[in-house]
Amino acid sequence: MPNSMPLRLVLASQSPARRKLLHAAGIEPDVLVSGVDESQVVADRAEDLCLELARMKAQAVADRLRPTSDERTLVLGCDSVLAFDGEILGKPADTADATRRWGRMRGRTGVLHTGHCLVDVVHESRVEAVASTVVRFADVTDEEVAAYVATGEPLAVAGAFTIDGLGGAFLDGIEGDPGTVIGLSLPLLRRLLRDLGLSITDLWARVAPGAQEIQPLG
Repeated sequence: MPNSMPLRLVLASQSPARRKLLHAAGIEPDVLVSGVDESQVVADRAEDLCLELARMKAQAVADRLRPTSDERTLVLGCDSVLAFDGEILGKPADTADATRRWGRMRGRTGVLHTGHCLVDVVHESRVEAVASTVVRFADVTDEEVAAYVATGEPLAVAGAFTIDGLGGAFLDGIEGDPGTVIGLSLPLLRRLLRDLGLSITDLWARVAPGAQEIQPLG
């Protein structure tokens, strides 16, 4: 049976890549930035770290929302980290850090983990899971690394690379869902929605023309 109450999806992230991915899938979320201090979370496993951060982001936004009688609000928090050579890598600290990483990663493989946490504000319930995708890095040259780092793109993303931007040319391939590498797995989101008794098609009605501004909270 289709969901009888209109659904509102709130993305607890300012990532334009995540929002673009949702929009391409027929979903236009509202965007509220969580303001979570990611540096306060420490974990030994990449899967645990990204899931805890996703949970914190989703809950921080959900705590600022109030359920209404005419709309069911869902909050989606996501976070990505790269597991590489026994380390957990988020965003590089600076250009030197990004350059060092690429010097190590080229010609090798890592696993990009993205934690997903979906909070149902109305029913005060939560479902969560981690999606993981193996990434094979190309054996790029020093000159290519320098040029890529100079664009600034690696500094803004977990693992210092993208699959849907300039960095896509520096990957030899992946094993798994490309959305995980972008920062949001649509197949996993579909499964999480089903755990809440919903269908991803229930969100298609949210598609609307025009852009929405990011609204920071706090």
